[in-house]
Amino acid sequence: MVFKRFVEVGRVALINSGPDEGKLCVIVDVVDQNRALIDGPCTNVCRKALNFKYLSLTDFTVKIRPSAKSGPVREAFQKGEIQEKWEQTSWAKRLAAKKKRATLNDFDRFKLKLAKQKKNEIIQEELRKLRKEANL
Repeated sequence: MVFKRFVEVGRVALINSGPDEGKLCVIVDVVDQNRALIDGPCTNVCRKALNFKYLSLTDFTVKIRPSAKSGPVREAFQKGEIQEKWEQTSWAKRLAAKKKRATLNDFDRFKLKLAKQKKNEIIQEELRKLRKEANL
């Protein structure tokens, strides 16, 4: 198995847990084998040391120096258009859909159920037509 995402200065990561869950951050420095110094000035993440098990590495990197201050990190984040690129990934779309489903109320879930039933009826009808044509 070949690894493609490495813990490195400038690697963009997603925070998995805690008050900043679901926000992007940039690894500014590696503190030790368990923690990294992160900063996320564009996503309102305060500069702090965070354990690696609370981070998910993304494919994105920004070009910064080790222990860079928040200003250069923000500039590199914006220059690389990381937030826009992140929102286009299927990972981010799945997270957004999951969050949206979690906020549905009873009536919204009911409407969603009816829409799924309607969709499945259409699919079944088309499938019946195709089977009938194949048997002829």
